[in-house]
Amino acid sequence: MADKAKEAQNNISQGIQNAGDKISEAGQTVKQKLSEDIKHSGDKVSDAIETAKSKLPNVTPTPPGFKPQSSAHDLKSRLEWGEPAFTILDVRDRETYNDGHIMGAMPMPMDELVERATPTIDFNRDIYVYADSDEQTSQAASELRSAGFQKVAELKGGLAAWKAVGGPTEGISESRTPPGSDDYNVVDRLKNHQATKTK
Repeated sequence: MADKAKEAQNNISQGIQNAGDKISEAGQTVKQKLSEDIKHSGDKVSDAIETAKSKLPNVTPTPPGFKPQSSAHDLKSRLEWGEPAFTILDVRDRETYNDGHIMGAMPMPMDELVERATPTIDFNRDIYVYADSDEQTSQAASELRSAGFQKVAELKGGLAAWKAVGGPTEGISESRTPPGSDDYNVVDRLKNHQATKTK
């Protein structure tokens, strides 16, 4: 009887061992299947994201480039992007310049323009020129181009257009002008700029 009990006990132990092995194998199979499913679903999600991205328009903002005929908005946009390496030249007479000009503009009156620009400004530098009128601006730009400057932009509308888009100015009469609502408020300044840009 003891032998039968021992045999039964061995059979039970063997059955438990076999069942444990089968459970372990089943667990490995399930684990592998889940791992594959997760990988495939991850691939599907990645594919879905890439598909969605490809259907979206390219909305990555980029700074405006150089234009030979530039508006005040073009120049202001470049300044707001913080783009380096360009010069603004005011070719009006010195008294008019002192009265008011674009902030940071260099004074180079028309009669001295080429003589002063040649030794001080790199020939490959982006240059924005403005005068009292678009005709004078165009004449100044032509003189600079003839002297060998590669990138000369005519700022259409001059100082008046610059003020119209809310560009910063400096000078004697400009310091007497009371500040506008957007002078100390960045949010208002951006609203005004956006409104002017869409006009």
